[in-house]
Amino acid sequence: MRIGIIAGEASGDILAAGLIKALLIQYPDAQFEGIAGPLMIEAGCKAIYPAEKLSVMGLVEVLAHYRELSSIRKELINHFINNPPDVFIGIDAPDFNLVLEATLKQAGIGTIHYVSPSVWAWRQYRLGKISRAVDLMLTLFPFEARFYENHNISVKYIGHTLADEIDLHIDINQAREKIQLEVKPEQSVIAVLPGSRMSEVTRLAKPFIETLLHCLHSRPDLIFIIPFVNQKTRHFFEQELENELAPTAKKEDIRSHFILYDGRSRDVMAASDAVLLASGTAALEAMLLKKPMLVAYKLAPITYWIAKRLLKVPYYSLPNLLAGDALVEEITQNEVCSEVLAPKLLSLLSNELWQSKLDVFNDIHTLLRQDADNTAAQAVIDYLKEHDKLS
Repeated sequence: MRIGIIAGEASGDILAAGLIKALLIQYPDAQFEGIAGPLMIEAGCKAIYPAEKLSVMGLVEVLAHYRELSSIRKELINHFINNPPDVFIGIDAPDFNLVLEATLKQAGIGTIHYVSPSVWAWRQYRLGKISRAVDLMLTLFPFEARFYENHNISVKYIGHTLADEIDLHIDINQAREKIQLEVKPEQSVIAVLPGSRMSEVTRLAKPFIETLLHCLHSRPDLIFIIPFVNQKTRHFFEQELENELAPTAKKEDIRSHFILYDGRSRDVMAASDAVLLASGTAALEAMLLKKPMLVAYKLAPITYWIAKRLLKVPYYSLPNLLAGDALVEEITQNEVCSEVLAPKLLSLLSNELWQSKLDVFNDIHTLLRQDADNTAAQAVIDYLKEHDKLS
């Protein structure tokens, strides 16, 4: 079995690695190559390009990298057409993958897309493009599968691998021991995730740091734990923190309230009392960990202006979309500032209403537990057998 596979960011790397491992259990000689993150490479995928090449978010931001992305896609199309895999699997990154999938499908190569584009939310004109590009869509959430069924596109709901991996109940003390976090009984811990992409961190680092300092002024007992996906985002955040603390007399004392980690975002969130984060897969993970959270989203002004006019749903964060209700607060654009964020974040630490929300989180967690890695792998195998690629 030869599979072409492309993932473009940390969340796609997790999903793709789980799929690769599940397929290798049944087909140990299977070969995988494409655009791969570190987890995919560790699972056995040959990386033609690293996944970080596709980690660009926003319409305007993508335009700035268009020439490089177009060149990479053209090279991959030539590679896969000259060396046809049994199937090509695009993991998320729809603006990159769908064009590639359409070309490969036209050349007679079967295509599967894993993680639905947000066509149910905006840019529904892409449905025709998806139909022409994709033989089978694998969705993480049940409402997405219903949407595709209503539009006669072949689909399989597989659930989310994070829901399988994360326990329904988390012991916060064990979580703190795991990351060697020592906390006094009177102290509260806030996890801060400013994003996995550099474009997110550059927009959110400063307002997040200002928010944390504002909170610390009101609550000197607070501890902030902050994970980073790579050294580049960590260095940028550290520099912003240094800039904010430079004129402060008690710089070292304040800095001691900030604890930075390389990776381990799930462990960091599990060890927290509340979470401040950039919208994305991290919000889903925080929901599965049953954490009170505040979600922020900030784009280039033109990107936001366009997106706001095309959006067909009232929410953008996954917890709210899955619940069909405003369970968590969503703060956008110019509202992403310490004056708005700080009081909302502090209120999470003492909001008794969160218990009823956490019960809803638990219900959603149970719904998403579908043994996603193996379900996805079986969907790929069934597709290959149906098209006479496997005996």
